[in-house]
Amino acid sequence: MHELYCRTFQKGFKLASKVMTYREPELLEGENSLARLPARIRQQVNHVLVVTDKGLMTAGLVLPFLEKLTSEGVSFTLYDDTVANPTIQNIEEAYALYNEHSCEGIVAFGGGSPMDCAKGVAACVARPNLTIPQMKGVLKVRKNMPPFFAIPTTSGTGSEATVAAVISDSQTHEKYAIMDPVLVPHVAVLDPLLTVNLPPFVTATTGMDALTHAVEAYIGKSNTAETLRASEEAVQLIFDNLYETYIHPENLQARANMQRASYVAGFAFTRAFVGNVHSIAHTLGGYYGIPHGLANAVLLPYLLNFYGETVHTPLARLAALVSIGDDHDSDAVRAKKFIEAIQQLNADMNIPTKLKGIQNRDIPVMVKRALAESNPLYPVPKIMNESEMHYIYQLVKG
Repeated sequence: MHELYCRTFQKGFKLASKVMTYREPELLEGENSLARLPARIRQQVNHVLVVTDKGLMTAGLVLPFLEKLTSEGVSFTLYDDTVANPTIQNIEEAYALYNEHSCEGIVAFGGGSPMDCAKGVAACVARPNLTIPQMKGVLKVRKNMPPFFAIPTTSGTGSEATVAAVISDSQTHEKYAIMDPVLVPHVAVLDPLLTVNLPPFVTATTGMDALTHAVEAYIGKSNTAETLRASEEAVQLIFDNLYETYIHPENLQARANMQRASYVAGFAFTRAFVGNVHSIAHTLGGYYGIPHGLANAVLLPYLLNFYGETVHTPLARLAALVSIGDDHDSDAVRAKKFIEAIQQLNADMNIPTKLKGIQNRDIPVMVKRALAESNPLYPVPKIMNESEMHYIYQLVKG
């Protein structure tokens, strides 16, 4: 009965999503494309809130942009206290600055954390009468956010293309998403120079985050021809370029290809959704601060193996796309080889096979939260129950 309810809900949502309007960001792409953004911002607003983090400020990535804003006549207010797995407190602090300084637009500068924080602020501006927990879930914002400019500095989250802001509650250790088409940025900058100095491990885990987005969207039950194409493009780009960016970080063409992969994977999953990898990863981020890309990278092979024959056909198609296996292999064999290729890619980039720090006492609550996130919304290949979910946590526990 539970599975019937989930599948009915998913079919209804898929039909409804066909009539929804999804904005596609205006893209500024290529080397030094960031330099073109301040003039683009000035076309719309005079004062922006810039949301970033201390690491990017220390690395010196943000300052040239702020100077260019000033030279273009755009005033800014800076919020750089975003933490990994941004919290409700982060969003409330940044939102207070937005109001205090009469900002007219928002710039998100960074990886997934500044992006999520900035989108949370945008949701608050759109819905000042709602608290952040009240906007949890799907279609709770439904009001236009202010002009929003996204500058990703990692190639992984795809937030510059997505409807989601993922937020942590530091009191309850809950991590959840606000999902609404209005949260898709208006303008996104894909400048490969911004990703060149990423630590290799961050390059690796954020790249695997993008792969997880593409694969989870592809194996789900809410695909369209458009999302299938986007997922396939992302998987091809990632298999061709991720390891290259890991070993040769200065390869700007590979960096640009990974930015494209992250973007199209974001496009795919924002329309076709993710799955149980993400719902479990969110609980691990909420409880232990485990970086989202790392959690996804470790979890993905376990979940794909768990799904078994329900994913053999789509995974075999992806394997063929990236020249894994032979044409005479059965779908089951080719799917297995594809999962092994993911495991090998993880190993080549020194990503572990287990996650340290998971406590048995926390697992029952995490299981309930992960199931509540996945069901009925995510059109996963196989709907999990509590014991199956518990089994995955035990498998991945270091």
